[in-house]
Amino acid sequence: MGRLTDLLQLTLDFFDSGAPPAAPAPPVPVPRRRVAGPARPDAGAGTPSGAPPKAGADRRRKVGAAPWSTPAEAASISFGHPQANREAVLQGLRVAYLFKRARRRSIGFVVGPDGLVVSAPRWVPLAEVDAALAGKSAWVLRKLDEARERRQRQAAAAVVWADGAELPYLGEPLRVCLRPGQLPTGCLQTLDDDGAAREGVRRLLLLGLPPLAEPSQIRDAVQAWLMREARALFVQRLDGFAPRLGVRWTRLALSQASTRWGSARIDGSIRLNWRLIHFSLPVIDYVVVHELAHLRVMDHSPRFWETVGTVVPDFAQRRGQLRQAALPNWD
Repeated sequence: MGRLTDLLQLTLDFFDSGAPPAAPAPPVPVPRRRVAGPARPDAGAGTPSGAPPKAGADRRRKVGAAPWSTPAEAASISFGHPQANREAVLQGLRVAYLFKRARRRSIGFVVGPDGLVVSAPRWVPLAEVDAALAGKSAWVLRKLDEARERRQRQAAAAVVWADGAELPYLGEPLRVCLRPGQLPTGCLQTLDDDGAAREGVRRLLLLGLPPLAEPSQIRDAVQAWLMREARALFVQRLDGFAPRLGVRWTRLALSQASTRWGSARIDGSIRLNWRLIHFSLPVIDYVVVHELAHLRVMDHSPRFWETVGTVVPDFAQRRGQLRQAALPNWD
């Protein structure tokens, strides 16, 4: 039963804030071929063993080595993976990517935080990989551009852990104020309209720490407070939505996964990422309803989305907000 439970566990995967999820493209099927003669030492070399590469052929580099050797060459790369070992020109843009041979039946493309990763079966020649990549060029470039914009938003959302630091809480700015006389665990103060206009924020988190506390100490105290707030809020929302869906949840666990917002199991246990506390309540409610709906429909079939829509009709809009937000990096 334990294995069955694991197999039926469904997760809600989105590009997350701290380290967004990789975005896979539909795999490109390739016919398996039988090649006569001895196998080549490097199936990905693109030339027979011992034969020099032809002029203009793809330059291979060791995985982990810099994908460019000179500053001028680096400047000409539009998108580069830090472990790139191949390059391609897609719609006039140079893309340096990580190429891997894998035990699979199709050519796969994944765009993650570091860039493009292409995986192919060992028997597929590089010419077919290049052709498949060219066929996916529009998708690849769109995802790479989205990933770059996401990194820029995350850089802008970086938190300097000191007195006066600000970060999102329930979709609004929260200012951290170090007050030695306050509780070390933190206390939330909500200002009236005049105070909010004066301070520029409505919510203050008062921490009983000295003004010159170490950044790591401030960060840990803020994270601990947010996690407590998240657990209390999640329990409240689970209790509120479960009867409307006709389900019963049994256990809540907080996660801090970089690529998952939540998951559900058939035994009624729910996992929710505590960093959801950064989002507005409607977005949090969408994730809660999504996971509770899995207790009725353990897949992402039309019936599942119909179930979600009975409680959250605008789930597509809320899901988009979840994917586009730039949140503090807690990793």
